[in-house]
Amino acid sequence: MDKISNEIEVIINSALGNLDLIQTLTDCITDFMKFDEDSVHQIGMSVRESVTNAIQHGNKLDKSKKVDISFVMSPDRLCISVRDEGNGFQADKIPSPLEDENILKPSGRGIFYIRTFMDEVEFRSLPEGGIEVHMVKKVPSN
Repeated sequence: MDKISNEIEVIINSALGNLDLIQTLTDCITDFMKFDEDSVHQIGMSVRESVTNAIQHGNKLDKSKKVDISFVMSPDRLCISVRDEGNGFQADKIPSPLEDENILKPSGRGIFYIRTFMDEVEFRSLPEGGIEVHMVKKVPSN
């Protein structure tokens, strides 16, 4: 890859049927960037979780609302942003799935996985409404 960054942006409607398309695109990008197998899985799961959250929780499955997914590839990192048009939330208010009272609950793990798998994660409230999840995965140096 050359020294400049390359960007791919995809805008989808809020239908869970679009998840496979985004997963395929993510797999192609991580393959192109030559991430190792573990990183490919971690990035794929993080993107899938963040897009699922944007569709289900952010946009409430409203197909008239969009989810914007951006991939910026540079030689040392992959930056991914997922934006929805929902009402937003406070990421620090999400209960930890590791707490005793939450261990057996089937939900609430997506943000935990994203924070665990990615090198940098930031949740931003957008002035026009919605949330942007910004994630970074660094390319391992060989």
